[in-house]
Amino acid sequence: MNYLVVVAHPDDEVLGAGATIHKLISEGHNVAVAIMVSQAAARKGLSSTLSDDEAKALSIIGVKKTYHASFPNIKMNTVSHLELVQFVESCIEDWNAEVIITHHPSDTNNDHIQTSYAVQAACRLFQRRDNLPALKEVLYMEVLSSTEWSLDTSANRFTPNYFVEVGKEGVELKLKALSEYKGVMRPYPHPRSNKALEGLAAYRGVQAGCNYAEAFECAFRRI
Repeated sequence: MNYLVVVAHPDDEVLGAGATIHKLISEGHNVAVAIMVSQAAARKGLSSTLSDDEAKALSIIGVKKTYHASFPNIKMNTVSHLELVQFVESCIEDWNAEVIITHHPSDTNNDHIQTSYAVQAACRLFQRRDNLPALKEVLYMEVLSSTEWSLDTSANRFTPNYFVEVGKEGVELKLKALSEYKGVMRPYPHPRSNKALEGLAAYRGVQAGCNYAEAFECAFRRI
């Protein structure tokens, strides 16, 4: 199947689904990554090397196809919703995407939220294009240091109901890929630390009775 992972920033794809992406590719599926903000200029120390860091990280998890937009970092809410949707639609159409993975709409990072809303609108494209395969699934992922900081108690927070067993090897590969992103990881107890990410994978695994896992929330499934 053709999977499309749509994220706001470089590194979100590995933080949220890096081990799952590698597992899918290893099983023979096709996975492309679409990044809405290619240059995260507001993030100190990242801009000069971010493209190279991204290429190295994606190579480790096995991704060969990427799409890049240049929407403004931490300012995606200043871009028209239609522009965001049209970019995602162009990726869906080019990749013939059957499954889409993206951010949860109750994330605390506004770029993540705008990305999720754009995906929600764009995922209906197959109903207007006879040449596209029918969409089978939409999955929301969790990005530590953002998703768990959903402080709006009136919102439906991330509720995992879809678990992908990745094993200790999958977690180690994910951490190796993240190490290529300069300035992203932090010392424990920051949520973007090796210990925190390994702990989350262990916890998500025991939730589903498996050996380390990445968790998702299935928002749409068509059989």
